[in-house]
Amino acid sequence: MNIVEVAKARYATKKFDASKRISNEDFSQIKALLRLSPSSINSQPWHFIIADSAEGKQQIAKGAEGAYSANNPKILDASHVILFCAKTEISDGYLQKITDQEDLDGRFPKPEGKILALKVRGFYTDLHRQNWNDVECWIQKQVYLNIGTILLGAGALGIDAVPIEGVDLEVLNQVFDLPSQGLTAVAVVALGYQAEDDFNSQLPKSRLPEDELFTCL
Repeated sequence: MNIVEVAKARYATKKFDASKRISNEDFSQIKALLRLSPSSINSQPWHFIIADSAEGKQQIAKGAEGAYSANNPKILDASHVILFCAKTEISDGYLQKITDQEDLDGRFPKPEGKILALKVRGFYTDLHRQNWNDVECWIQKQVYLNIGTILLGAGALGIDAVPIEGVDLEVLNQVFDLPSQGLTAVAVVALGYQAEDDFNSQLPKSRLPEDELFTCL
């Protein structure tokens, strides 16, 4: 697999073929990528609502009405739709939970390693909670790392996808009662296979030139 060719081939799908479905085997790999995505201090501050039925997609599509209605067919015609949610805070108890899980997974050959890991996590989290007061923004940055992982991974599997920020996040928060769970909706990613008449699939990819993007030291 040539990862550059995958990046060149993937694009934001504007129209899905509603008759085509992602196989269970392929979507199990997408789910694995959701779990394995990197995040700052391994915080994993996310939750995913996955819809692969007509009823489930209709629930997420409630966030794509009115001003956002252009995105409604993308959600309804996709094979699978993922609502990416972010935690609204990072508590000390949550940091302990992450560290305990790492301990169970064998990341600390010595007990002092676990103590140090928790201390480092607390230091960096407090920078955002106390010094910079940007913890919500910091958390959502981690979710976007995950979205990037999914988009490239889907391309590698030959699955088409589109990230959708054009949804009413407050509506989705209410539909899924996210605030009561300490979560907030961030974005939607629809996955499936392009329709033959998806105009965007035929357009050349456009990016700024290298000499504008790279400073090599």
